[in-house]
Amino acid sequence: MSGSTMSGSELLLGIDGGGTKTIALLAVSSKSTSQEKIQVIGRGQGGPGNPRSVGFEKACHSISSAIEAAFRDAGLPSERVRSAAFCLAGAGRPEEQSRITAWGLESKIAERVRTHGDAEPILAATSPDFSGIALIAGTGSFGWGRNAEGSVARSGGWGYLLGDEGSAYQIALSGLRSATWAADGRGPKTELLQRFQDRLDAKQPSDLIGKVYHPDMDRVRIADLASIVFDAQKGGDSEADRIVDLAAMDLSKIVVSIASKLTLASGSHPIGLAGGVLMHQPVLRERLQLLLDDSIFVPSKTEVVINPAIGALQLANWLWHDA
Repeated sequence: MSGSTMSGSELLLGIDGGGTKTIALLAVSSKSTSQEKIQVIGRGQGGPGNPRSVGFEKACHSISSAIEAAFRDAGLPSERVRSAAFCLAGAGRPEEQSRITAWGLESKIAERVRTHGDAEPILAATSPDFSGIALIAGTGSFGWGRNAEGSVARSGGWGYLLGDEGSAYQIALSGLRSATWAADGRGPKTELLQRFQDRLDAKQPSDLIGKVYHPDMDRVRIADLASIVFDAQKGGDSEADRIVDLAAMDLSKIVVSIASKLTLASGSHPIGLAGGVLMHQPVLRERLQLLLDDSIFVPSKTEVVINPAIGALQLANWLWHDA
């Protein structure tokens, strides 16, 4: 589409901002509230968009860069669009949302702007009526849900010191602890010990101390070690299998707690899954599903949301129709 036949009043922006990158999708406004009717015409990428971890100014710069790139991709000049939804990790609190929204309006990004956390687009991409549960398990973990009446609830999301159960970080940490217990003779033998030594170039078990406590070994790098646990589980290691089971159980408890708070009827609402560990580890998804199938809340469907920015576009479309 050319700029001569397209105006900002016909356009939507959906932005998904995370800890490493920000994705912006530019689309033509739909006369329908259906997600299938939204036509994406441009995509752009910027830097990290989590205002809590990188700061407000840097997050806003990443959002602006992603939006400009989306307009370039569409072959259109940058201009104010009809509505925009900013869906950002680290923007789950009202004070963060109001600040980002005010910036979006002052910057003339859109006539109407709304800021959400990073769970809302997961549910929007999964549920046509925006009711159900979004479960995220990546470096951290948490769940968010909404019922048909508009009430919302969350569970988890307490951070790596107080929670993040079922996350890549906690799975890796559990694996490392099992490895050290095996080295001490306090726990069963496990392939995890040698696998962690090989990955971290630790010639003997005691070398793991210097590797894990090194200043460069931050929470994200520890979370990356979760793949070792899943590889060992595939190889038949019983300790790794136990850790995966525990992670699935922890995630199922997050889902059930939200369903209970919102009185979501079993079999009537979907779950949208996102985050690296849920996206890339089918064994964790399968075990989570088995636990939910035997719980008080059986999802009507379970869907992995690969591109949350699509859900952000849907939220922008609903915002346009609310005008």
